[in-house]
Amino acid sequence: MNIHEYQAKELLKSYGVPVPVGGVAYSDQQAAQVAEEIGGNKWVVKAQIHAGGRGKAGGVKVVGSIEEVQKTADAMIGTHLVTHQTGPEGSIVQRVWIEQASEIKKEFYLGFVIDRGSQRITIIASGEGGMDIEEVAKQAPEKIVKEVIDPAIGLLDFQCRKVATAIGLKGNLMPQAVKLMKAVYRCMRDKDALQAEINPLAIVGNGADKLMVLDAKFSFDDNALYRQKAITEMRDLAEEDPKEVEASGHGLNYIALDGNIGCIVNGAGLAMASLDAITLHGGRPANFLDVGGGASPEKVTNACRIVLEDPNVKCILVNIFAGINRCDWIAKGLIQACNSLQIKVPLIVRLAGTNVEEGRKILAESGLSFITAENLDDAAAKAVATVRG
Repeated sequence: MNIHEYQAKELLKSYGVPVPVGGVAYSDQQAAQVAEEIGGNKWVVKAQIHAGGRGKAGGVKVVGSIEEVQKTADAMIGTHLVTHQTGPEGSIVQRVWIEQASEIKKEFYLGFVIDRGSQRITIIASGEGGMDIEEVAKQAPEKIVKEVIDPAIGLLDFQCRKVATAIGLKGNLMPQAVKLMKAVYRCMRDKDALQAEINPLAIVGNGADKLMVLDAKFSFDDNALYRQKAITEMRDLAEEDPKEVEASGHGLNYIALDGNIGCIVNGAGLAMASLDAITLHGGRPANFLDVGGGASPEKVTNACRIVLEDPNVKCILVNIFAGINRCDWIAKGLIQACNSLQIKVPLIVRLAGTNVEEGRKILAESGLSFITAENLDDAAAKAVATVRG
């Protein structure tokens, strides 16, 4: 789960991390009011969507009057902002964040991610902030600093100083950097975050230099949200695919893709293998849908309905290797779906595992025209052949 920039900043602020004074606005009038309340003579108006690259797309503007704040907010709210992360359809801007503009002297990148190799939280930092870290890694990998954190003892001061020195922070900024890094680490650990990204972390101020988080991004572990009520309340369903939201409500894992072969599979690994098999045969999967364990007929029916909400779907590939699941449950669910949803597209079904013979018998005696397959390769080949006509 992702949250908006302003929510990330409020979360960091609760841990003592320095962030600019600001407020969220849902209209141009409210934006002007927020700017008046926070004061100053220069403000930043930021579109709030779950995507990076907003600055290059025109979603971040620095303005010098209340009138310009209102005008800029009015131009942003309600429009579709297209960035390199949204795709060509863009994301609709429903709110903006207004904050005091800072006098920036130097920008840095600071990120905390879970390294799957070491199974530990790892700091990734660079003296090149305000730009995509992927570009820095590609063009100047020597400017990327990494530090692995031992979960048994946590982030130590010397590690923070090591990272700060490597990216060019020194003097009175060193203790600030140590305090900031440890606070971000605590926040990430406490809130079950998968990623905490600060880009840019900046040196600001007209007098004594100080560190300030000018932009922040968090993503959280969906499997841990049951114990993170405050984080769950930050979820913005409008920023997510409606089909994915509906699927999660039925205990299904759904991710929309851009192909025309719908996929209903049990288990994330088998789902990925199914997508690969379809691609290998020259097809394009329309989605990733994992029904998980214990799929009841009702759950299978809901899975079919959600897949068919995508108008691009020309056929559905059902690939089940039953363990906790039972093939007879899946078969009954498919028949129920065909009868209740009046499914018109072909269904290619591959069943294996628990109660497989019973499941195949139920399909064969249903009177419905399922296309059966013996294995994954056979199923993928038949699905691709079906959409090609």
